Amino acid sequence: MRPQRRRTAVLVAAALMASAFAVAADRPGRDRPAPDRFRATCRTDIQGSRALAYCHNPYPETDRVQLHVDCARWWDIDAVGAPVEIRAAGYVRLADRCWKEIRSVRVSHERP
Repeated sequence: MRPQRRRTAVLVAAALMASAFAVAADRPGRDRPAPDRFRATCRTDIQGSRALAYCHNPYPETDRVQLHVDCARWWDIDAVGAPVEIRAAGYVRLADRCWKEIRSVRVSHERP
C-alpha cells in the first residue's frame, strides 16, 4: 500500500470507531441517571385575583406540593400556601389569592 492509501485507511477506521463509540454512548441506560419519578404534573390558572393549581401525581412516590402566588402591587402580601402531600395516583386542587392583580404563580415540589 502506498502512504496515501494507508493514511486514508487509518482515517476511515478512526472515523468508524468514533461513530461506534458515539452510538454506544447514546444508548438508553448507559451512564445516564434514571429519570426522576416523583414529581407531580401541575397546571396553574389565574382568574382575576385568584390563583388555582391542579396537580396529579402519576408516580408511586409521594410528592409534597406548595402553591406560591406573587402579587403585582407592592403593598399586597405574597401568598404561600400550606404544603400538601399527593400520594401515588393522587389529585389535588390548590387555591390562593391576592387583593388585586397577580404577577405570577408557581408550584414547588419536594420529597416528604
